[in-house]
Amino acid sequence: MKPLARALALAAGILLAAPGGAWAQTSAAPNWPDKSVRMVVAFGAGGTLDTLARIVSQKLSEMWGQQVVVENRAGAGGNIGAAQASQAAPDGYTLHFGAQTLAVNVTIAPYKGFDPVRDLEPIVFVGTAQDVLMVPPEFPAKTVQELIDIAKKRPGELNYASAGPGSSGHLATVLFSELTGVQLQHVPYNSLSQGVMDIMSGRISVWIVTLGGHLGNITSGKVRALAVSGESRAEQLPNIPTFKEIDVPFVAETSWYGIFAPKGTPRHIVEKINRDVNAVLALPDVKARGTTLGYRFAGGPPERLGELLKSEIVKWAEIADKASLARR
Repeated sequence: MKPLARALALAAGILLAAPGGAWAQTSAAPNWPDKSVRMVVAFGAGGTLDTLARIVSQKLSEMWGQQVVVENRAGAGGNIGAAQASQAAPDGYTLHFGAQTLAVNVTIAPYKGFDPVRDLEPIVFVGTAQDVLMVPPEFPAKTVQELIDIAKKRPGELNYASAGPGSSGHLATVLFSELTGVQLQHVPYNSLSQGVMDIMSGRISVWIVTLGGHLGNITSGKVRALAVSGESRAEQLPNIPTFKEIDVPFVAETSWYGIFAPKGTPRHIVEKINRDVNAVLALPDVKARGTTLGYRFAGGPPERLGELLKSEIVKWAEIADKASLARR
């Protein structure tokens, strides 16, 4: 048995035997997959979502002996790729590597004829990406509380960057503003590199963004990190507190990722993909790379992802209504 196959088999066995997380292993389709599998990502190449999809797809390709091809189908805030994936044949050969936009778009950018709960089959909750709140290096606030105090004294004057309306950074900042009672001015960017330059120069005051792509700028001092989301500190930034530590009610990561299939995909195929992805997430090299890039892996049965999607739809609908983002 090859080393990767041995590692995957061991990881799968550990996961299936784990207390509290175990679920029955059923017989999978013996000949599936017998050709390449398409993994649709509804955003462009190179982003946080695309990077994670390629890490998982590479390992699945090695495990299955069939190519898992990542296909980027960007447009309409993630709706186009998700809708197209949902319309494919429900045979396991088209999957969708989705994100929190599936839940968000139901309220702020509904797509005619597409409903993620109705049209997609949850397979596995892959994980989350840790958020970080950054400010320019010369910004007067050295802590989140100091930032909040400044923002409250100057309502609507401080601006913040995002990749556009409905993006994870936009929604994370909307949530932060709602929870802390501050008013910030939204500045969306088509070019994230321009946004990075603007926060370095001080043209942008605040940016809440997924951690992985910005570690270099933080550690070099080109931007200053004030806090990270999640229950524990980022291993790469051990001196930066979590929001929870400083009693700011912004705890959970806003970016999450999961694998879906078209509704009606046979259960035995769903279960096989679920087991195999859980095994991939347990591989030491995948875990190590995930830590470096700021991912926090989750795993679990398909039902965990289905419940997450439904709860996130409710959460973001409430937040969008409060922030006047909902489209009716």
